[in-house]
Amino acid sequence: MVTPEIIEASKQWLSPVFDDATQKEIQDLIDNNPEELTDRFYKNMEFGTGGMRGVMGAGTNRINKYTLGKATQGLSNFLIKNNTNKALKAVIAFDCRNNSKEFAKVVADVFTANGIQVFLFDDLRTTPELSFAVRHLGCDAGIVLTASHNPPEYNGYKVYGADGCQVTPPNDGLIINEVNQVSFNQIKFNANDDLLTYIGKEVDEAFNEVSVKYGTFGNVNRGNVKVVFTALHGTSIMSVPQVLEKAGFSDVHLVEEQSKPNGNFPTVVSPNPEEPEALKMATDLANNINADILMGCDPDSDRLGIAVRDLEGNMKLLNGNQTMILMTDFLINQMKEAGTLNNAFTATTIVSSEMVKVLADYYGIETVITLTGFKWIGKAIADHPNKTFVGGGEESFGYMISDFVRDKDAVTSCLLACEMAAHAKANGTTLYQQLLDIYKKHGFYKESLISITKKGMDGAAQIQQMIADFRANPPKEIVGSKVKFVCDYDASIKKNLITGEETTIDVPKSNVLIYHTEDGTKLCVRPSGTEPKIKFYFGAKATLNNHEEAKAVEAKLDEKIQSIIETLNLK
Repeated sequence: MVTPEIIEASKQWLSPVFDDATQKEIQDLIDNNPEELTDRFYKNMEFGTGGMRGVMGAGTNRINKYTLGKATQGLSNFLIKNNTNKALKAVIAFDCRNNSKEFAKVVADVFTANGIQVFLFDDLRTTPELSFAVRHLGCDAGIVLTASHNPPEYNGYKVYGADGCQVTPPNDGLIINEVNQVSFNQIKFNANDDLLTYIGKEVDEAFNEVSVKYGTFGNVNRGNVKVVFTALHGTSIMSVPQVLEKAGFSDVHLVEEQSKPNGNFPTVVSPNPEEPEALKMATDLANNINADILMGCDPDSDRLGIAVRDLEGNMKLLNGNQTMILMTDFLINQMKEAGTLNNAFTATTIVSSEMVKVLADYYGIETVITLTGFKWIGKAIADHPNKTFVGGGEESFGYMISDFVRDKDAVTSCLLACEMAAHAKANGTTLYQQLLDIYKKHGFYKESLISITKKGMDGAAQIQQMIADFRANPPKEIVGSKVKFVCDYDASIKKNLITGEETTIDVPKSNVLIYHTEDGTKLCVRPSGTEPKIKFYFGAKATLNNHEEAKAVEAKLDEKIQSIIETLNLK
């Protein structure tokens, strides 16, 4: 049964503030679909610390012209209040998703209606290029219309500050307050197209040039590496092939069936390069032509999936942590050889591999460990202005090289992956063998992730109850190893369960729990900030004596992680 509050909220969308099509859509739901009506109005689409992401459609809990307009009006109000006597500028990009182009024009219209000059890309562009363009064009804000790797029915809106980074404290909270104060009848949709400029090739060329500058090292035979690349129907087709060609990688083979942008992602169940199924067509092509490396990106080209040849010659998909470890080790060594490693630092997130810090400690540089999300890695760069940023990443198949982009950058990361493969091949080895060498030296770290989906109002309550149960009843041991530390990021407390000692966690509060056992096993629990999911991250480690043991050691670690999942009854 629909509650009176839902009926009242939905009937407000029958007023002349909303267009005829929207009013008809809502009336049809009121008359015929109470369950769907409830889901669309039981809450407002949350404008979080990075923006919004959700299913498209009419209603307060959907992505549409009005929820996007409200967010942009609130952002405009914030910019105007905090930049008096200044001509404001914003840049907008959009990805391949259904309605992204139309939504981008809506956002541009609201900005120009508020007197803010807008640079709007003339066609779909990658998220990293948008981040780059904010500073390149001297803008006060940037917006990209994307829902990353979510299913086709989703879209979203990510907000960037003048530094090209997704907004961080205190500005994120101030923007949220402004957005929450806007009512739908206060949105200015009356565009001033005199303030609108379309941009394209000139920004592409600038971005590609700096990507090649930071993604290549020395003289190496780049034409000797056979590359397979799939855009998974996304925006990466606009940048990755061009950057690889500019850098000198001439033996690049595209998965043509997935090269045309398409928001329905017709050849995959999910356009997520984290999932092996999404890269099946690329893997088949790589096997057919005996490629050295294959790569794929998500729709907005901030995530990167890589597969390389294992010891038996099969294509093996690296997880995000393994890619991050290889890239971090490579970049540190390049800086070490160049004599520029002094006063350098790398960054990663609390849910990512412990091995990043192990590597950095070995080379004598600092590791900044942040909350989940690249906005926090970008903030780490801003917080260390006198240090050199090597690179940083997180387990979710994202990496960022140097600081010309302040977000996950799959474009430059694709180039760096090929560059690493070229250097490895020139030295008579492979990327996988180099990964095993790192494991031999520092320990074999293996991580995994499962996500449990709980949709709708009831699902949201279930997710909150699950993490509350973990907080109230923390596990005392995990597969036979005592839990030594419990880190509660909402309470900002790290507790040693053996000694009872408590220390303060010096990062912003977040609803995350992490458990560390005596044998180095790690379990992390957190609700997703962008999807109706609760996520469980697992990490285990072992000793690797030689390459030949790798398959057996990895299988044992996988078995241990599976045992944790079964013991905790996670499903």
